[in-house]
Amino acid sequence: MIDITAIWGQWLRPSAGLPTVQWSLLLALAAAAGQLVQRHMALPKVVGYSAVGTLAGLAGFSGVPWPLQGIGLFLLELGVSIVLFETGGRIALRWFRHNPMVLLQSLLEAALTYALVYVAMRWLDVRPSVADALALIAIVSSPAVLSRVVADTRATGPVTDRVIVLSALGALYALTFVAARVGVLHREETNLVDLLMPVAVVLGLSVAVGAGLALALRIALRLMSPTSENTSILLIATIAAGTTIAAHFGGSAPLSALLAGLLLKQLNPRPWAWPRQLGTAASLLVMLTFVLVSVVAAQADWAPAVAGVVLALVGVRGVAKVLGVLVANPGSGTSWRQALMVGWAMSPMSSVALLLVSQFASASMTLGPRIAGIALPAILLMEVLGAIIATYVIHQARESSRSVPVAGATVA
Repeated sequence: MIDITAIWGQWLRPSAGLPTVQWSLLLALAAAAGQLVQRHMALPKVVGYSAVGTLAGLAGFSGVPWPLQGIGLFLLELGVSIVLFETGGRIALRWFRHNPMVLLQSLLEAALTYALVYVAMRWLDVRPSVADALALIAIVSSPAVLSRVVADTRATGPVTDRVIVLSALGALYALTFVAARVGVLHREETNLVDLLMPVAVVLGLSVAVGAGLALALRIALRLMSPTSENTSILLIATIAAGTTIAAHFGGSAPLSALLAGLLLKQLNPRPWAWPRQLGTAASLLVMLTFVLVSVVAAQADWAPAVAGVVLALVGVRGVAKVLGVLVANPGSGTSWRQALMVGWAMSPMSSVALLLVSQFASASMTLGPRIAGIALPAILLMEVLGAIIATYVIHQARESSRSVPVAGATVA
């Protein structure tokens, strides 16, 4: 890849720079691969996106610096923010009032995932600070992968709704605690105040930015049609501005977008029309995040010695999520079979997890590489495998409006 770049650089002078040409071609290939993988191999489009990104990363694609910074970090945060805003907009808080067991289910699933992953990492002699970071990252599932799978399968039903809600709440917990934890990363021993104060600061700033976004968009909805293209453009531009502001003042940009979606849903409870209007722009950003994740993860300094640790993390995380959902299932409104499916569908990891790893890598030059060396292979594995598992679960739950695709057949 470096040699090809050097040859191109001798005669190609694009106005936006050579990396723009590379990324444009990479996204075009990813779009084609996603469609072909779904049509001819009966796999989720995300698998095609990840495959192209992985091959580019292994070939030495140098378009993404690590830790993420500059435009790469902004695009990842913007893509994650749009997905989380949409996800938050699907959740009505009154649901938790009528069915508080869903909230308890989320808390137990997250707590059990953190605890079991931390214990497993310490049992494998991983340093406490690194084990703590990996356990926090393991909490989050991927709302982006799940949203993409739900859209591809046209799924709707109790399992689908529960998975979306639990993934959104898991992202809220992980984004809050990781943003706070990076400030005290080098402290092996901290008191309760030292731990809670950063959490309060991050959460407070994110709530403030999220409330501002929600109010601004609520005013826009009163003046503009929800189905207008201009409203969708306003939405993306406002989220982009909020992303920059939240990150600048010490909050979490994706967390602010998630909270904005939650608050706006309460202010404007009618069904939203604009997810359909976001169209190609939002889809392109989301696809970019999938490719970005796989490119970065494929370029990680993978060591055969950590393969066992990676597999242990993935396995323990999967078991913990299933157990957490099952333990709090009584009274939650789903059957045991449905709860088991929800737990398995929570397996994907992708852009949010990568963002968390990047935060740790930027905060520490010593601990960051250790965290990334284990987390990045796990993210790449579960971006692909998790999407396949989630698709299988949705079909088994019979919540897809598409028939189960047959390899080699055109998907309806």
